Amino acid sequence: MDTTTLRQGHRQGRTAALTAVAALTAVTALAPTVWGTTYFVTTEMLPAGHPLFAGLARALPAGLAAVAIGAALGRATAVRNGSAARALPHGAWWWKSAVLGTLNIGLFFPMLFISAERLPGGVAATLGAVGPLFVALLAVPVLRERLSVRRVAWGVAGVVGVGLVVLGPGARLDAAGVLAGLAGAASMALGVTLTKRWGRPEGVGPVSAAGWQLTAGGLFLVPVTLVAEGLPPAVDGRAVLGYLWLGLVGGLVAYVLWFRGIGRLPVTSVAFLAPLSPMVAAVIGVGALGESLSGVQVAGFALALAAVLAGQLPPRTRRAERVARAASASAGVSAAAPAPASARVQELQVAR
Repeated sequence: MDTTTLRQGHRQGRTAALTAVAALTAVTALAPTVWGTTYFVTTEMLPAGHPLFAGLARALPAGLAAVAIGAALGRATAVRNGSAARALPHGAWWWKSAVLGTLNIGLFFPMLFISAERLPGGVAATLGAVGPLFVALLAVPVLRERLSVRRVAWGVAGVVGVGLVVLGPGARLDAAGVLAGLAGAASMALGVTLTKRWGRPEGVGPVSAAGWQLTAGGLFLVPVTLVAEGLPPAVDGRAVLGYLWLGLVGGLVAYVLWFRGIGRLPVTSVAFLAPLSPMVAAVIGVGALGESLSGVQVAGFALALAAVLAGQLPPRTRRAERVARAASASAGVSAAAPAPASARVQELQVAR
């Protein structure tokens, strides 16, 4: 096989790899996109004064449903492959699921709602946009990744962009609210990073794994909600639709897609999708609530979107460079010559 044929084959492989990564990223981005509807649903459809119950309704029913669906899928797979199915956690995965569910959901929701109650919505959203920065920093000790200055810079740009979109001139700061917002972002960042490190046990699909976390987070929220808010509020038909949206779409579907993306994509790339949530909320405010965006807000929207897109680009690492040179040598290309497309495919795959 000559060098030209090798290059064509590797170029096709590169295109297929890029397409697969782009498709998976787009599907994963649906999760924060859906979460961007939470503010509208909560304010326009749900009873006021019960944000924790909304979080509980979003997590626990979705978690139990995901466990049941995952068990059915696991049984079907076991029958087809002749393997054992696992519907519930086993061994260390009992405490791992509890830790991940508490960090990603159980602690995150109360901190989010405390921040939203004590701060203007724009300030709370801006604090939440710090999450990708926390993930980029946590990936160094937890995942043994090198610190990417480029991603840190784009993380800062994303925070600035979100701030320009959602911060108003009357924004005020409250110490407890700021601490709660940062604690929520840190809790989610640590949960996302540990989810990437621990993965999921062999034979367990993304639906079951998401169900374990949602259930654990929901169980954590039960006593917190009862102490902070008391008994659940009376609901009408509009509220029922709102809770169904939060539970089925914002909980079950969104978290399955989110944790599936964390398992198959670089954790920092997934984290950089999070600012889509306040951006979608701003778009809904314009389209459904009659709000308007100023020129500064439009510029901030563009900056935040650029940060989201830049966060999907793989960093060039020394290891990737070595693999690229090896791929060039295997194709019969001089190391001094520019790297062919095949080398860049290997670089992409290693970096991701």
